[in-house]
Amino acid sequence: MIIWITYANIAIVLLALEQVYFKIADKYNIIDKPNERSSHSTIVLRGGGVIFPLAMLVWIGLQVVHGNWCAVMGYLPFLVGLTLISTVSFWDDIYSLPDSVRLVAQFIAMGLMFWDLGLFSIECLGLSVESQWGGVALLVLIVMGAAIVFVGATNIINFMDGINGITAAYSLSVLLPVYLLNNNGGESFILNSLLGVTILSVLVFSFFNFRPKGKAKCFAGDVGSIGIAFILLFAIGKLILHSGDVTWLIFLIVYGIDGCMTILHRIMLHENLGQAHRKHAYQLMANELGMSHVTVSLIYMALQMAISLVMVFVIPDSPAWHWGYLISVAAILALAYLLFMKKYYHLHEEYLKSLEK
Repeated sequence: MIIWITYANIAIVLLALEQVYFKIADKYNIIDKPNERSSHSTIVLRGGGVIFPLAMLVWIGLQVVHGNWCAVMGYLPFLVGLTLISTVSFWDDIYSLPDSVRLVAQFIAMGLMFWDLGLFSIECLGLSVESQWGGVALLVLIVMGAAIVFVGATNIINFMDGINGITAAYSLSVLLPVYLLNNNGGESFILNSLLGVTILSVLVFSFFNFRPKGKAKCFAGDVGSIGIAFILLFAIGKLILHSGDVTWLIFLIVYGIDGCMTILHRIMLHENLGQAHRKHAYQLMANELGMSHVTVSLIYMALQMAISLVMVFVIPDSPAWHWGYLISVAAILALAYLLFMKKYYHLHEEYLKSLEK
């Protein structure tokens, strides 16, 4: 009973913090104006996703109140990295920053996350090498590969933030299976309180963003999409290192396939990847097919949730089964993406032609 009262109070605090931010954003004109590439047609407050990193400050306060300083210190590099990446992203929401500045901040933040995860230690990774130099070389390769994957995943999650509710819905589809797995009878790999406060922050944000087109109070902004991406990747990273199983990246498979396939498509079209666009499958669904933003967001949420829950509760806990399931799901989603684009992409081409007239 006490824990529910605690979480209720935290939700009230988060609601109050979001309202305070709305007043600041309104006063300083932190808004998102629609253009021909947007999936919205009204001016909306930008950066409402600042509630995600703010929720971590609330979590720190919760630990301090309970005298749990060890928890805060144990997650300190992650928290510093989140603060860095969220601050730079929020600044980018207000004043557009060069890509180089954002990428440097992201790699530094990822380095701090890896420090927290123990990726800089051969012993923590459980590696067995014959020589010191061999160990260093292997460690460098692992860290470099992980950094590229994590920074790439962060930006894909950021790119996928384009319609009302999709960031919140997808975040819940990741956080809830992770929470269930963390409480599935085995040893916990991350503090439940951190996951719980994060889930509350997503629900609070949903109250203002998970609405039909034209009804959203705010958008997540880079601070929100990149901030929540950082938290999700940290939780999944903890799970991967705890289990020694990289296939848990399947918790991000729906976004991963849509994001990677869209990038490949744009490369084939010789487009500037830094330019805004409306070519993701979910954007075609919301724009060219006229589906409700809420409906599209729920489809992505339900699809990812179903895939994740099958992985957690149905697929046998063995490397062969996990890899087989991951590869099968990836292949099916990629095929579905190709068939969808083959049938409906011409509608987007017609839209682009209409802009030229």
